[in-house]
Amino acid sequence: MSPSSQRTTDDSQPAIRATDLTKQFGSTTVVDGLDLSVDSGTVYGFLGPNGAGKTTTMQMLTTLTAPTAGEAEILGTPVNDRDGVRSQLGYLPEEPPVFDELTGREQLQYTARLRDIPPDEANQRIDEWLDRFDLDADADRRIDDYSKGMRQKLGLIVAVLHEPAVVFLDEPTSGLDPRAARTVLDVIAELSAAGRTVFLSTHILSVVEELADTVGVLFEGELVAEGPPAELTAQVDAVGDAGGETDGTAGTLEDVFLAVTTDAAAGTSGGAVDRAANGRSTSSDGSADAERGPTTDSEGESAVDEPPAGR
Repeated sequence: MSPSSQRTTDDSQPAIRATDLTKQFGSTTVVDGLDLSVDSGTVYGFLGPNGAGKTTTMQMLTTLTAPTAGEAEILGTPVNDRDGVRSQLGYLPEEPPVFDELTGREQLQYTARLRDIPPDEANQRIDEWLDRFDLDADADRRIDDYSKGMRQKLGLIVAVLHEPAVVFLDEPTSGLDPRAARTVLDVIAELSAAGRTVFLSTHILSVVEELADTVGVLFEGELVAEGPPAELTAQVDAVGDAGGETDGTAGTLEDVFLAVTTDAAAGTSGGAVDRAANGRSTSSDGSADAERGPTTDSEGESAVDEPPAGR
């Protein structure tokens, strides 16, 4: 199945906007004054080392945890309007929110009911997505018998089944074989072509290089670099050429990632690629903030809905 080709978003406003978004757990600041503006119909590659604050940022943007300070909107709707935001987004966390006691088909039927998809339409979408991800033969097995890759594919279907305008994906190719991973990349490209926005967090830089329109690098809760991949790599190349440190080959996102995180860790400004020119500063205290996030939202509700009664 391919995502609907009808463009569903208003290109005149950002799909995702954050202003001074901050999250603290006790005395630890995990996300520190984050500003974001992600255009509709684009793929935003969100990079950073472990513990940088990526997952916490995604939890705030998807209403699963409340910011300590700052504001964020999804298509103009504030994230504190949980019902208004959730109808417009899909989210695949690193651990897919599926219920082991259900079969794959039952999980998707349950999701369709929660999303108010008419039964006939839901069944058609479910069958098409199961076929797309080679899960049709296993659709009536319990999820607790699924492999990690099968759970990952099912979780992605859960995230896109209702055709949301904005999709957040946290390590979507984790545990997948090359064929399934290629299918995921094709789906992401199709979502963007259909006018939907994809916020993609992954450690696989080749995926970001292939798909992302814009890349942001988070380090210790601060955005230390942002821009189109080609511009970021060109800046790294220019600095290397000026210092006589390159062998003439084109730079990669790995070069960008290493350059900006090294500069940030050292507390230096004016590195190969940094945000100081755009009004951002990098962290200079050398501390390593541990990224933590609750499994429940700010109202104490489960991050996933309860399974149907009687299972």
